[in-house]
Amino acid sequence: MLAFVTGAAGFVASHLTDRLLHDGWTVTGIDNLATGDERNLRDAHSTGRFRFVNADAAQPWDGWLDGEPPQLVLHFASPASPLQYERLALETMAANALGTMHAVACAQRTGATLLYASTSETYGDPLEHPQRETYWGHVNPVGMRACYDESKRFGEAYVTTAVRKLGIDGRVVRIFNTYGPRMQAGDGRVIPNFCVGALRGEPLTVYGSGAQTRSFCYVDDLVEGIVRFAQRPGLSGRVINLGNSNEYTIRQLAVVIARLAGTELRVEERPLPADDPVRRRPDIALARELLEWEPSTELEAGLRRTLDYFRSASLSS
Repeated sequence: MLAFVTGAAGFVASHLTDRLLHDGWTVTGIDNLATGDERNLRDAHSTGRFRFVNADAAQPWDGWLDGEPPQLVLHFASPASPLQYERLALETMAANALGTMHAVACAQRTGATLLYASTSETYGDPLEHPQRETYWGHVNPVGMRACYDESKRFGEAYVTTAVRKLGIDGRVVRIFNTYGPRMQAGDGRVIPNFCVGALRGEPLTVYGSGAQTRSFCYVDDLVEGIVRFAQRPGLSGRVINLGNSNEYTIRQLAVVIARLAGTELRVEERPLPADDPVRRRPDIALARELLEWEPSTELEAGLRRTLDYFRSASLSS
């Protein structure tokens, strides 16, 4: 069984690659390393069932289709943090538009199941709380975040239209805030920022008052949901939220991380970025019903593992 994973050297996709290999799959990982880190694939390379292709998923895929056809195509290639997708705005749009079109063509040609990695950002700054899959969102189509938000929305539209028009088996997963080992320090996301700052004894940067909320899912829990969604029969055309439904303010998160890191909490407030969502929490009733899935890792347990990762990374750098 062969799976294609685009963005394989990234945070979530590298964990997904490891899980597929553990389950007996052969994996071809595609990544141009614009934001990914090939060190995330060391365990994958050691299995002997992993092939790495250094390529841009927005470019034609013809060169990857020689030999055995894939049974799964998992399209995860895209910058995913605000700093990354603002720096690589056009590349982000290409990955989620052209890359998704190539993924659909691959699925049509080979008969593979396609799972497209979308995001909770498709809901924008939501007016509905918690966010259900039926909610259409509240997105600024021309703002600084539009390169990510709107290209992900286009990818969803392309996959679901291809299901209706071409008959492919396509699925869309909307991923809510996820954390864990292999996140990049300095990528602008709140958990790595807080973990690195706390371990260095620095003030933790809070945007706005810190009253905005997020729901944090540990990466192993997310990957379990993705694997179930990708392989469970009868779910073509479905859009499903995956994330943790426990909601925390950013200030609450800062308190927990400072305590776990054993440092005194100091906070530095900065202006809230444009279009930053005020509240975010997934409704995961559909995932519970269709996948028999919900996250099991408590926030503090996951944060301890994440802090351990950043401690090790700082010692080895």
